[in-house]
Amino acid sequence: MPTMQPLMLPPLVIETQNLTKAFGQQKALDGVNLQVVPGAIGLLGPNGAGKSTLIKCLLQLQPITSGSARLLGREVGSEGREIRKRVGYTPEQDCHIPGMVGCEYVTYCAQLCGLPFQAARQRAHEMLDFVGMGQERYRKIESYSTGMRQRLKLAQAMVHDPEIIFLDEPTNGLDPKGQAQILDLVNSLWKRYGITVVLSSHLLHDVDRICEQIIIIARGRVLVHDTLENLKARRRGAAEVVLSGRHQEFESACLRRNWACEPLPNGHIKVEHHSDSLNSLLGLLDEIKLPPLEIIPSPNALEETFVQALEISHATA
Repeated sequence: MPTMQPLMLPPLVIETQNLTKAFGQQKALDGVNLQVVPGAIGLLGPNGAGKSTLIKCLLQLQPITSGSARLLGREVGSEGREIRKRVGYTPEQDCHIPGMVGCEYVTYCAQLCGLPFQAARQRAHEMLDFVGMGQERYRKIESYSTGMRQRLKLAQAMVHDPEIIFLDEPTNGLDPKGQAQILDLVNSLWKRYGITVVLSSHLLHDVDRICEQIIIIARGRVLVHDTLENLKARRRGAAEVVLSGRHQEFESACLRRNWACEPLPNGHIKVEHHSDSLNSLLGLLDEIKLPPLEIIPSPNALEETFVQALEISHATA
């Protein structure tokens, strides 16, 4: 009989057990339990959900009220210095030092992480090149646009070559072009360089574009933790159908097959056809001789999951 090799599971980058953070009587985090493997991770939730508080507790920027947490295999609370050597962080709010120019600031951040001055300066310019900052690096930070400040925050978070980077609302205040540029940079961190990214955002589009794992949090509780692929697979049996007319006839035909359907504000009809392919839906349309203008499979899977999770949260609050 051949020898069975043990299954090698990826190491956990984040572990929490009943992690709670309270401000007086208000619980910002309420018994958070997570086991997160490396990758591109989306931390998704509305404003005030507890996303930033979770990150700050993991980084020991705020003390944990109760429960425990481990980051990169080390205990948060007792091994904070070792953890911070291996972690990058871009806070939601700017925290630059007034009067410094961009390259000085990133060099200083590298020195704080233990790099000697010459190595810190070289590394700072490498990271500023990576985020696409040219001569702007020699200007004072106060003169920077929002987009340049976001790039600068990303450069300082990477300057010490971390294993995991926490990005708190990195596209805040950017126009669509700036958002796309920042997301492309963030996307490359995991896919090209193997750096785990935790992207905290209330913007579904940002998370859907680059993240493989999804954590949905609301009212300080984790509502969903799964891969984006799995979440989309659960919605694979749904589609939006665009018709030129005869909407009532189509809805009646769907109901005869026990398919839930509902008209949407955009004029489309959402159909739950419970199939991995569109063949059954196409067969129904052919049966009633109703050619569709368009069929959109599995629309807005992440958005639907997000909305449903929030509805459950409000119902149980």
